[in-house]
Amino acid sequence: MSWQTYHQSLLRYPHLGFSLDLSLMDIGGEFHSRMASKIDKAFADIAALEAGAIANPDEGRMVGHYWLRNPDLAPTPELKQAITGPLADLKAFAAKVHSGEVKAPNGNFQQILLIGIGGSALGPQLVAEAIGQHAKLPVHFFDNTDPAGMDAAIAKLNALGMDKTLVLVISKSGGTPETRNGMLEAMAAWEKAGLDFGKHAVAVTGVGSKLDQFATEQQFIVRFPMEDWVGGRTSVLSTVGLVPAALQGIDIDQLLEGAAAMDVETRRPEVKTNAAMQLALAWHHATNGRGEKDMVVLPYKDSLVLFSKYLQQLIMESLGKELDLDGNTVHQGLAVYGNKGSTDQHAYIQQLRDGVNNFFACFIEVRKGREGANIEVDPGTTTADYLQGFLRGTRKALHAAGRKSLTISIPEVTPFTLGLLIALFERAVSFYASLVNINAYHQPGVEAGKKAAGVFLDLLKTVRSHLTSTPQTAEQIAAACHADAEDVHHCLTHLAANGGANLILGGTPADDAFYG
Repeated sequence: MSWQTYHQSLLRYPHLGFSLDLSLMDIGGEFHSRMASKIDKAFADIAALEAGAIANPDEGRMVGHYWLRNPDLAPTPELKQAITGPLADLKAFAAKVHSGEVKAPNGNFQQILLIGIGGSALGPQLVAEAIGQHAKLPVHFFDNTDPAGMDAAIAKLNALGMDKTLVLVISKSGGTPETRNGMLEAMAAWEKAGLDFGKHAVAVTGVGSKLDQFATEQQFIVRFPMEDWVGGRTSVLSTVGLVPAALQGIDIDQLLEGAAAMDVETRRPEVKTNAAMQLALAWHHATNGRGEKDMVVLPYKDSLVLFSKYLQQLIMESLGKELDLDGNTVHQGLAVYGNKGSTDQHAYIQQLRDGVNNFFACFIEVRKGREGANIEVDPGTTTADYLQGFLRGTRKALHAAGRKSLTISIPEVTPFTLGLLIALFERAVSFYASLVNINAYHQPGVEAGKKAAGVFLDLLKTVRSHLTSTPQTAEQIAAACHADAEDVHHCLTHLAANGGANLILGGTPADDAFYG
């Protein structure tokens, strides 16, 4: 790498303190020329999306998460009001909670339990970890249907008291099983403690959804709407992410302003000055436009430890598609994993440097080390110096071994800069999806998994009903159920592990016997 290559490959937004360094991606100038027609289409596609075109043809929906940080872009006054109205309402609600005007029967709320799954939990978790360290109300999560995990969260809540806990239940449809299960588990815990769950609960959901109806019946404190033109993985700047953020005392106006500022820069239809388009093109170049390599995300800041997890859903659920928009089988995608630097230098950096060259790295640099004065851990050297040294050293070591990387730099982690990063990757996903001609806004694979889970649960009920006091093998019960013996065996072992059946272990699964 030469000095000339570096400064020619560095895109900076000085007024935002942001830069994107593609000098170690080895992208030649001819690549952009070859991609010119696709680039033009991608710019046109995102302009149409922002203008209100049907960008999710499978579901016949507009895609409006870009309007959330600039409601004036919404194509109708009604859509603008659907953004500005709830935003004003949630700010007012958070202020009332903080002042004690809205409180629990036994006193002021002191903590939050957020119940959600996927984007309804990942976005709020990212925000809480990155910029919620001094929260007015700390937040805990039910983000799975694991009963042991929920028990552990309840135990933590009990430190301040469940009677001082505000519960946020977040689900667009209100029928998502994991969220529904978490809510029912929380209700049971509240009732066991002699508390009225509804007086502690807030719903964020679609108007008229199952959750909306349930919240009305149970007299939840308040309900906030979710719109069908905002997908879960792009919902962090909607009521999904802003309600918990405002309750934590996070400056949500700065979060929105950061995203809006990045939108302005990446709305311009010029590759040279558009960081999101350059990022999408770098992904395309590194993976041959077919996801042939993974992206390893390495933020060199503890507060961004969840950023790679957040990007996993945003990118993989958006880009991992079997079919393109013309119905061709393409099996597109971009696999994402990561943790944080320099921690990973004691984990999988060894393989990245010397092992299979099946990835490119995405470094996130945070220039400011800490608030306040530094100490010297070596003469003339601070811990922040070490962190920067590890980042720069790892980049060079990887490039020397023929491994590509890009680096995104921000001055510090604040609501504004987190908004910048969220918007950058959202727009890069939109651009990349257009470049490879896929629908980034549906998730048929997720729906297929939900349907398969439903089939298993139905079989589980049937198997349970066929248990008797006489031991039977999986094959015998499968014959009675007209089902596959392996599927039945999985049902039976699950029941035996959870007190629903007794097991006589045989030499092989075929010899195992179960009875009620």
